[in-house]
Amino acid sequence: MQDVDSASRTAVEMRYNGRDLREMFFSAANWLERSVYDINSLNVFPVPDGDCGTNMLLTLRSTTEETYRAPDCNTSGVAHAMARGALMGARGNSGVILSQIFRGMAQKLDGKESFVGSDFAAALVEGAQIAYKALSHPVEGTILTVVRDASQAAQKASEQSEDLCLIMEATVEAARDSVADTPNLLPVLRHAGVVDAGGQGLLVILEGVLRHLNGEAESMPDKKADIVAGNGVLVAGAPRLSMDTEEPYGYCTEFLLKGRERLNKEEVQDRLSSRGRCLIVVGEEDMVHVHIHTFDPGKVLQYATSLGTLHEIKIENMDDQYRQFTEAVRAEAPVARVGTVAVVQGDGLAKLFQSLGIGILVSGGQTMNPSTGELVAAVESVPQDKVIILPNNVNIVPAAKQVKSLTSKKVRVVPTVSIPQGIAALLSFGFDADLAANASAMKESSLAVKTIELTRAVRTARIDKVQIKAGQIMGFIDGKLASVAESPEEAFDLALNELDLAGSELITLYYGNGVSKSDAGSMADRIRQSCPSMEVELIHGGQPHYMYIASIE
Repeated sequence: MQDVDSASRTAVEMRYNGRDLREMFFSAANWLERSVYDINSLNVFPVPDGDCGTNMLLTLRSTTEETYRAPDCNTSGVAHAMARGALMGARGNSGVILSQIFRGMAQKLDGKESFVGSDFAAALVEGAQIAYKALSHPVEGTILTVVRDASQAAQKASEQSEDLCLIMEATVEAARDSVADTPNLLPVLRHAGVVDAGGQGLLVILEGVLRHLNGEAESMPDKKADIVAGNGVLVAGAPRLSMDTEEPYGYCTEFLLKGRERLNKEEVQDRLSSRGRCLIVVGEEDMVHVHIHTFDPGKVLQYATSLGTLHEIKIENMDDQYRQFTEAVRAEAPVARVGTVAVVQGDGLAKLFQSLGIGILVSGGQTMNPSTGELVAAVESVPQDKVIILPNNVNIVPAAKQVKSLTSKKVRVVPTVSIPQGIAALLSFGFDADLAANASAMKESSLAVKTIELTRAVRTARIDKVQIKAGQIMGFIDGKLASVAESPEEAFDLALNELDLAGSELITLYYGNGVSKSDAGSMADRIRQSCPSMEVELIHGGQPHYMYIASIE
């Protein structure tokens, strides 16, 4: 980055040039590459358009490669090169929309030799607006929603500071929240048990930019982005698919059209709108990128060739891929005898429960108890007719127990009152075991775990003759107040001293939303020093309200 050493620059003085812009998104492409498989796994439908991570990576690679043909230091030149590279290399719905985001950014950065944080925020806003305009029927709960929410957060942050790092931190946080909310906006995502893949891909790109700005580019090869867990009810089991009930998809057809004369995008869109679905026509007067799902790609290509020459033609049979996917699911995805439902709050914890094979997640916990109706809906969503519910909070147990009388399915509640108890119970789940055996084993395992939870007092109060001041840290053991202190470290030590650790071998520390990885690492090191005979694991939970939740077993 130009001007002076970053350590001596103020946020107001921080300026970036075209080379910086290129390197930011080059790093973003490297960060995205490590998550391609994970993003592809979010596909709701296994059609060529659904290889979202791959499509976005190829689009972003083309975006950055084009910048090497532009002047190094000129922001405007690099931005326009990125827009052209993205248009020429766009793949699939997500790639085409991404190309329009870069097009909008280039328009806002036009004529600029360099840029500051507010310029970048304004460019993101313009990118979001152009992306929305590119689609005749924009759908919420997709990459469009995420770029809009992220850009609005960037703009708001830029009104407070010119520091691009701070602006991008707000942008990434908003993007993550927006991705988590996509299943609430698109029922197909909720029932598939996933967040929107395009939105997740955009989040990873923005994270890559932020990591570059924070000087973390060299450490990227050793890490990869986390996949966001959605809010609300998510069906995380194998999809129930049937070619007999699904309408056919046709051919995913894409190409670049270079016009012999000036092209009218609106006219091209009108002529092709009756030829298929998912039509996107983007570009300029000399060249447009066309994407369409059609049953007759020949007629689409015939019309396009009447206007100019075709390049980068791609035609793929989506029905074949869908059929292959459904056959693979039937052959390779056996269903457990008993379904499972768990109430979880926090991205990291949700991801952990999904990795342990939970059937459905219901978002909720302290201060946000799901209703009995939400739990009934979750139970009805699993394919099994026998279901175990893990409430994971003492306040949710009563609602969970009401479910049994409101469904025809056989339901057992394993009355877990904390996240560690829920995890211990799920680890004892038997894939082939019946309802009674699973419920018994899971309850026994949950009771063998001790839980410490740390939270901050929001008001002055008196509990069990203990005076607590607002802002102090309270430590709970299995839901009962065990310590009050001025710092998390002190509160944890006091709570830990109340436990008999004889026979315990492992402490798993889940750090919550608002706790930095550095602070969490320091806390874990402190525990290792005070308990040298025990293994200490640190896991990002992302839970609200509780800065730390610890499992002792």
